[in-house]
Amino acid sequence: MFDGLALIYPYVKAFHVMAVISWMAGLFYLPRLFVYHAERRAGSTEPVASFVIMEEKLLRVIMNPAMIATWISGLALVMTPGIVSWDMTWPWVKAACVIAMSVFHMWCAGERRRLSVGTARTGRSYRMMNEVPTLLMVGIVTAVIVKF
Repeated sequence: MFDGLALIYPYVKAFHVMAVISWMAGLFYLPRLFVYHAERRAGSTEPVASFVIMEEKLLRVIMNPAMIATWISGLALVMTPGIVSWDMTWPWVKAACVIAMSVFHMWCAGERRRLSVGTARTGRSYRMMNEVPTLLMVGIVTAVIVKF
């Protein structure tokens, strides 16, 4: 590996891990906010404006930048020579799970818009969707650690 790249690689990797943690925190929390928002709306006349604000800020201020940082730093790591062997299964599993995680992120953005205008799924639906990032995380971490 090029000496300059060898020096910066651990920092890019550390930044990547921090970005992933931030992104995942948002992906775990936003659907939970959706549950509370949907259930508050369905069972009460209390205002839901605070949920709309929290959901929008979580997505715009934390999740979107964290996803972008995750993708940029992850692609930088992948392009580092000698790090990823694409003839193994694990990088393909990780890539598929990261793409699925990004699709879930976009789904959350769409649901946030739906909730903000008063159309939403049930709290139960959002509870079930809240498990999606966990399943994808299990796939990603297992692939990266076990390297099958």
